[in-house]
Amino acid sequence: MIADSFALARYHIPLEAALPVGKQRIELRQGLVLKATVGDQQHFVEIAPLSGIDRDGSPINGFSRESIEDVINDAQVLLQSVVEGGHDLIQASELTPLPSLAWGLSLLDAKIKGQLPVHFPEFQPIPLLVPKEGEPLALTKQRIAALPANIQRVKIKVAQTSLAEELALIYAVLELRPELKLRLDANQGFEKDEAEHFCSCLPKAAIEYFEEPCRIWQNNRALFASTGIPFALDETLAKTPDFKVATDAFEFGLRALVIKPMLLGTLSRLQALIEEANALGVRCVLSSSLEASLGIRDLCRVAAALTPNETPGADTLSPFSKDLIIGDQHKNCLQFEALTPVLTVGK
Repeated sequence: MIADSFALARYHIPLEAALPVGKQRIELRQGLVLKATVGDQQHFVEIAPLSGIDRDGSPINGFSRESIEDVINDAQVLLQSVVEGGHDLIQASELTPLPSLAWGLSLLDAKIKGQLPVHFPEFQPIPLLVPKEGEPLALTKQRIAALPANIQRVKIKVAQTSLAEELALIYAVLELRPELKLRLDANQGFEKDEAEHFCSCLPKAAIEYFEEPCRIWQNNRALFASTGIPFALDETLAKTPDFKVATDAFEFGLRALVIKPMLLGTLSRLQALIEEANALGVRCVLSSSLEASLGIRDLCRVAAALTPNETPGADTLSPFSKDLIIGDQHKNCLQFEALTPVLTVGK
């Protein structure tokens, strides 16, 4: 199936509460929506590299290397080639060096071909606990106490504030909900000795895994050897384009890959990485790059197809002031016509 035309438009959505990007914070999410028209049908995908400027005006570090402008420039050339018959969408996705565009083009191809599940059981949520700035622990505890009874695990960002504050939050969670399993995420925020000190204070039996504890990811193996706390990799995957799961990875503490499609590229790359990891006993969890509602919905659809037994890390929508293309009727929903057009290719 060949698209008759493509249109690309830009969105800007203010956030009602700051979202963490590593140790930085953003109060505005911006990105692109790509629309393909095939006969009388329209298909949309979100392309939102995790780059740009944080709330303090500093460049966002450690995530996407491409800018929105890079995506627009590359998309114009590749989409023109697709319309003219020089490439199909899969070939175009493999030609671009920009992971977010590669992801968007391959995802769009899957949508046009009807390869993604439309209906699937709702994943059991894994709440992301990020204390609001200046929020007393007592108020944070109220939010913890309000978590639904069916929640079995939560994710907690660490290496953000002080050791004492973060340990207080961890123990508060377990005081109120002792049955919960915890996924900690340091975004490579610790040096090895800092990580060892932090881990020595943790309730180890409650830790499912520790995501990217060390700045140098190879130190995670030594951390596991000294503490017994297993780890997961996230940023390492995007920073290491030729990343392969070592055959002895599970033995040395690797339990999961946290896969952000927007940072990694095509659906075929994701599938190959998942199959490789699963064959070695390593779990794979698809995770948000702070996309808007369109991207989050598609992340869940892909997770239902590729990792049906793993809940994706998609609990990042609540701060968004508006939905995008796909809404839940609780917020205003931006439709494509309300976005800022940047290019049109085709009829």
